[in-house]
Amino acid sequence: MREIVLDTETTGLDPAQGHRIIEIGCLELSNGTPTGARYHTYLNPERDVPEESRRITNLSTEFLIDKPLFADAVDGFLDFIADSQLVIHNAEFDLKFLNSELARVAKPKLDPDRAIDTVLIARRKFPGSPASLDALCKRFNIELDERKAKGHGALLDVELLAQVYLELSGGRQA
Repeated sequence: MREIVLDTETTGLDPAQGHRIIEIGCLELSNGTPTGARYHTYLNPERDVPEESRRITNLSTEFLIDKPLFADAVDGFLDFIADSQLVIHNAEFDLKFLNSELARVAKPKLDPDRAIDTVLIARRKFPGSPASLDALCKRFNIELDERKAKGHGALLDVELLAQVYLELSGGRQA
């Protein structure tokens, strides 16, 4: 079964307030195993990147100014994810942004039912415990040095999330 681990980075928390996606990262799994296929793009959000977002993502307005617009990247993104199940950490957040961007370019929204939310799985498996990506990486002894050094990045986060998802789904197989 093909699944796509997906993450976005954004200029803020709410697309209704004009915030936009600035990075998309995807990693393909086949029967729970990474295939090596990836989709990654930075996006020009057509607005300034607020300082708080820049601190979290290390992505600046200046860096993103010559990157493609979502409208120019959307077909490659949709071709990559196709009709696959999506694995997303805090799916509601990413889908809210993706569907806002898709609406801007008159493309159909992504159905929330096709998303597996690893936050919800973690909260069911470990009630009362932190369910952030960092907390789950620590729980499963997944190395976080690169994330600590570079900050949040969609491609790095999907690589970490793929490992977390594997653990949440029953653990690594020898």
